Amino acid sequence: MKTHSTPQFPQDSEKAASPQAPGPVPLNFCIILSKDGRIDRLVDRPLEEYLTAIPSASIAWIDYSTRDDVQDIEQIAQAAGFTKLPIPKLSTGFYSAYEDYDTELGIMLPSVTMKGDDMTVHPLFVLIRENFILTLHSEDINRLLRFSRYAQPFFKRISAECTCDKITLMLERIIDENNDRNFEYLREIEMHGDDISKSLIEENIAKRQIAHQIYRMKHVLIDYLNVLWATKDVINSLQYGDADLITNDEKLLGRIGILSDNIERHIELSEQMSNVLASGLEVMQSIYNNQLQSLNNRFALVTAYLTVLGTAFLVPNTIATIAGSGIMAGQMAAQWWYLPLLIVSTIVATATSFLWVVHVWRGRKEEI
Repeated sequence: MKTHSTPQFPQDSEKAASPQAPGPVPLNFCIILSKDGRIDRLVDRPLEEYLTAIPSASIAWIDYSTRDDVQDIEQIAQAAGFTKLPIPKLSTGFYSAYEDYDTELGIMLPSVTMKGDDMTVHPLFVLIRENFILTLHSEDINRLLRFSRYAQPFFKRISAECTCDKITLMLERIIDENNDRNFEYLREIEMHGDDISKSLIEENIAKRQIAHQIYRMKHVLIDYLNVLWATKDVINSLQYGDADLITNDEKLLGRIGILSDNIERHIELSEQMSNVLASGLEVMQSIYNNQLQSLNNRFALVTAYLTVLGTAFLVPNTIATIAGSGIMAGQMAAQWWYLPLLIVSTIVATATSFLWVVHVWRGRKEEI
């Protein structure tokens, strides 16, 4: 037995009814390739009706919607004949998981949905045994339905392959479809990042609000990178894990490797986007620093004015204090030159302090 999984995957708190609960049948379908080459596509049927057609099929694929409830998924898996796979263990991975039990293979892939700048990650379960693939996912995502509409031509192309090759080709196509839908949300993240960059040049928008938007977008981007790395981890496990249900054909395994290369390119794009958002935070820091420097310059200018005024009053006040103290008290103040002395000393002191402040101020500007 070969296992590979990562830390816990967050589960939604909403509880779902059992598969036998009354109510409308969730959107589901089944593609069956018969041994005689006939291809049937069944839509919105009970799970039991799908399962009855599997024994006589060359390969069958059932896609079923649930409400992300582990107990519900486990009941569906047991009804479909998956007795070895521990669904609770499979569902506790951090965005992804890989469980190989020789005759049964189970993987969990992350499926992304976004509303505004809120990103939600739903698990996509892919269970495999013999000639049968079962995909289980939330009712909030339905990304495999588009592929199911064109699955019949695809089944015709793989009808000549052996069972393990058919399983591998189907699994590769399912993963590729899930990846393509996940990659689409990188464009939305880029659009939100561009809107934030545009907000930086708007003077009437609070810069603190923009900083919070940049932080939220970086948080979304980090989660998105975790999704990409988790998907790459599963693909590498499929390519190098030597599962009995997966082909050993190097050409087909190379197709799985291409999926890994595509994810690496999107990881690089996401990291570049992260650098762009980080530069936005640097711009915000520069704006704050410039505002602080401008405030410091204003305080320095006020201090310079106060220095000039203080000096203008300090020198004549000192002379008047000396004239009014000691033996000379009252005599100097009576002299005719006393008042002109105060006026001249005030003018000289004010001019000298003003010229010195201007000299220092120009020196600071030249240093800047």
